[in-house]
Amino acid sequence: MGKTTGFMDYEREDCKAASPKARIKNFNEFHEPLSPEKQKEQAARCMDCGVPFCQSGKLLKGMVSGCPLNNLIPEWNELLYVGNYKGAYLRLAKTSNFPEFTSRVCPALCEKACTCGLNGDAVSTKENEKTIIEYAFEHGYVTAQPPKVRTGKKVAVIGSGPAGLAAADLLNKRGHEVEVYERSDRPGGLLMYGIPNMKLEKWVVERRIRLMEQAGVVFHTNKDVGRDVKAQTLLKNYDAVVLACGSANPRDIKAEGRDAQGIYFAVDYLKSVTKSLLDSDLKDGTFISPKDKNVVVIGGGDTGNDCVGTSVRLGCRSVTQLEMMPKLPDTRAAGNPWPQWPMVCKTDYGQEEAIAVFGHDPRIYQTTVKAFVKDKEGRLIKLKCVKLEQKRDEKTGRTVMSEVPDSEYELPCELVLIAAGFLGSQKYVTDAFGVELDERTNVKTGKDRFATNNPKIFAAGDMHIGQSLVVRAIRQGRDAAKEVDEFLMGYTNLE
Repeated sequence: MGKTTGFMDYEREDCKAASPKARIKNFNEFHEPLSPEKQKEQAARCMDCGVPFCQSGKLLKGMVSGCPLNNLIPEWNELLYVGNYKGAYLRLAKTSNFPEFTSRVCPALCEKACTCGLNGDAVSTKENEKTIIEYAFEHGYVTAQPPKVRTGKKVAVIGSGPAGLAAADLLNKRGHEVEVYERSDRPGGLLMYGIPNMKLEKWVVERRIRLMEQAGVVFHTNKDVGRDVKAQTLLKNYDAVVLACGSANPRDIKAEGRDAQGIYFAVDYLKSVTKSLLDSDLKDGTFISPKDKNVVVIGGGDTGNDCVGTSVRLGCRSVTQLEMMPKLPDTRAAGNPWPQWPMVCKTDYGQEEAIAVFGHDPRIYQTTVKAFVKDKEGRLIKLKCVKLEQKRDEKTGRTVMSEVPDSEYELPCELVLIAAGFLGSQKYVTDAFGVELDERTNVKTGKDRFATNNPKIFAAGDMHIGQSLVVRAIRQGRDAAKEVDEFLMGYTNLE
């Protein structure tokens, strides 16, 4: 490597985040990058470890360890250290279509598998990646590259989230004519409306969309395939179709009083806020407002945290986050060794902000909602909750969460945001195309394949594998594009 003793010479140093009380005043990204000299030192910490688990992307005990894109991390860390930004960008772009997205929203699976992290602090790979890609944009290395030769083949990509964009990007580079259909008014899928602005400012997404358009990709917005665009029309007009519509069925909470006014799915809440922010800087008042309300977020994942941070910014009276499962340990348990994904408790940005504003962690563990209580007008006024405990199911041998007798309690609440995950693809889309589904209602394909029961239709991303990460969706899109290309041409030279 560029500096073989770098991991001993330099301590890990992360870019500085604005204080919680300062950053909740707006919806902007809130991390200040290190100086170029400091970032080079961080790249120097990448050690000559022999086996770079950071780029492996392997499943270990059901969780991905290392980068699913197999990014050439040690190579571009070294190039960043020696100041060869263009070389670093070219190595990064070889495996990653959109480093500007993953360097902002990925949970850094690479760092969790970093060899330096075995006995110390991992290399700050995510921030190194962001430094490389933003330098590349600033200095004109990232340009639209229309293919010199077109194949005459046409491909429709349904959905413009990370999987759809990745598939469209590669297929267009190959020379196929690619058109992307998006049901929302802006392309980007969950990158645009599912991830809040403070994690991913939307000019970043728009910048990449413009480049793709300049390279020849055509985007059709406000086109809901399966409803106002017929599947058979697409199958007639295109040589192949890629379904990348996401895992868009939110898991509901079945409890008494579910019809009360003031209960929303998290994805609808986040979309309403981001759309209003982009359309009018929140002046149009079209978003679901938590102002002066007691907000309860049901679900403890990233989306739940995003709801917490958004509600704090919009002036909620209080915010509580309910989690069914027990609190994870603060450090790795003995049965969760490196380089497995660390099953540890993380306090994310939204929870930090709630703590700063309200003085306590918003999370309540091992609890669930028994009933939604409404007033005479049908408006939500409070929740009846119950504590849960872990028990072993005698029939299946699995650990399940069971109610604790006489543990009911109430929470004041005028707004509930359900962030309990997703249950697979949407039926009207899969029905329209006549594709088979698996037991989880994801689109069914062969193992490690993307073609459906209709050889002209392919599936990628969350619609194919279920709810997952942006980085895995990008990998799905890339791999699907290779299979589509082989179907169209009889071979593929896509990497």
